[in-house]
Amino acid sequence: MTLRKGEKTTISIQEHMAIDVCPGPIQPIKQISDYFPRYPRGFPPVAPPALSRAGSLHSSSSQKSEGPPPEQARHEEDQDRALGATAPPPSKKEEEPDMEGYDSDDSTTLGTLDFSLLYDQENNALHCTINKAKGLKPMDHNGLSDPYVKVHLLPGASKANKLRTKTLRNTLNPVWSETLTYYGITDEDMVRKTLRISVCDEDKFRHNEFIGETRIPLKKLKPNQTKNFSNCLEKQLPIDKTDDKSLEERGRIMISLKYSSQKCGLIVGIIRCAHLAAMDANGFSDPYVKTYLKPDENKKSKHKTAVKKKTLNPEFNEEFFYEIKYADLTKKTLEVTVWDYDIGKSNDFIGGVSLGINANGERLKHWFDCLKNKDKKIERWHTLTNELPGSVFSD
Repeated sequence: MTLRKGEKTTISIQEHMAIDVCPGPIQPIKQISDYFPRYPRGFPPVAPPALSRAGSLHSSSSQKSEGPPPEQARHEEDQDRALGATAPPPSKKEEEPDMEGYDSDDSTTLGTLDFSLLYDQENNALHCTINKAKGLKPMDHNGLSDPYVKVHLLPGASKANKLRTKTLRNTLNPVWSETLTYYGITDEDMVRKTLRISVCDEDKFRHNEFIGETRIPLKKLKPNQTKNFSNCLEKQLPIDKTDDKSLEERGRIMISLKYSSQKCGLIVGIIRCAHLAAMDANGFSDPYVKTYLKPDENKKSKHKTAVKKKTLNPEFNEEFFYEIKYADLTKKTLEVTVWDYDIGKSNDFIGGVSLGINANGERLKHWFDCLKNKDKKIERWHTLTNELPGSVFSD
């Protein structure tokens, strides 16, 4: 290449990439990422050395007679290294993981959630007030999220006791100010249950995405005292699945018991149910309740409530009378079952509970309280399970 006098040397990128290329064994083709390496956070890339005018193409005649000066050779090596033409031996720093390239929450803040909890002991209710969240992790392409909160009592049925807030669109700092209430919470539940609060991102065309969660053991709460929380969200924690599936919770039922000395019989009241398991495809059930006083020699102890359509929280407010001597109650067991009514096929069993001398916990305590307090109506919430010993699961 000949240059006119006073003209500066210019090199095209094609010419530069052709420098010092010699025949030899075929080498792997470099990827584009080799020319634009990414560095771990905290290690900025070394700026490539500036190209000087002296680092230009030399005529072929001068290179035939003698090799390039030492300074020029080092400079050309620097040029090749800057563009990735040669692979220097890896250093320990380069072997560290690329934190920016990971799709992980290890280096990402999921956000914080402000909420309050109140256990109303008199009404057996747990009020969960979801106030707001701050600095949520973006989940959508626009850098925002469509967050909502769902609460879940552990251990328990996965769908029967889930409650959720409304969804707020396009925000990382949502304010819900919404109260979700669990009914039928007993002192026993407050000792052994844990409240799981999850924040999720709603997607119309895909599965909803999990953002973060926090868990509160209910034994941390004091009856009738509101406790405020401002917790950092955590990654999804595993749920202990070692619980006996035969005791899966299917909802709650409120039952009243009263022995009437005047009528010489037991009055059983079916007041309401809450958070029943959904048995129909529409996400609801058509529940009704049956009661038996066993052993039942005459097969006349069966009573049935009316069917409540399309609800998981039905109110019945019905009473049934069993004529029985007071002394015989210690030998009897009251079995209460909840069913989903279906047209044209067999009804679905939702859950049941057994009260009597062979029961335990709250169920046994309710029965004894009835025996000790004649002519006094005693109401209690009870947990429905998907198995009831001694009952016939057919309608």
